Amino acid sequence: MSHRADALADRIEQGARALGSIVEGLSDDEWRTVVPHEGRTVGVLVHHVASVYPLEIDAAKAVAGGQPIVGLTTDVVAHMNAAHASENHAVDKSATLALLRANSKAAADRVRTFSDAELDSAATVSLNADAPLTAQFVIEDHAVRHSYHHLASICAALGPQS
Repeated sequence: MSHRADALADRIEQGARALGSIVEGLSDDEWRTVVPHEGRTVGVLVHHVASVYPLEIDAAKAVAGGQPIVGLTTDVVAHMNAAHASENHAVDKSATLALLRANSKAAADRVRTFSDAELDSAATVSLNADAPLTAQFVIEDHAVRHSYHHLASICAALGPQS
């Protein structure tokens, strides 16, 4: 197993645990709090993070195989996020936390299968102006960063009690 891949996988799991531990104790009202600048509730954001882990790792695997990411733009992501929010506006906290645990573990397990050569492989990524990015960057910028990004927004929305 690649030491780098294992470290990346650990970071995915750490981010998911950090997000889960903050939201686990939230009241129903806090769970339904709309996060400013997101327009989505805490629950929808957590469900969003949990549900996109497979897509994030699929993208990294594609890049690891030298396949460019084509057609993924900020508009496409915004549309996907809006559709997800509409379809999941009343997500259950317990089920969402279970999904977060399961999908982050599955993502971490998949990342652990990457070789160093795969992590170093690069392909163009349309979401990033067709820059040639490595699979490691894709993992770090998406599967690792994503939970921390939304956790910071959630904590800001809920204030000091979180």
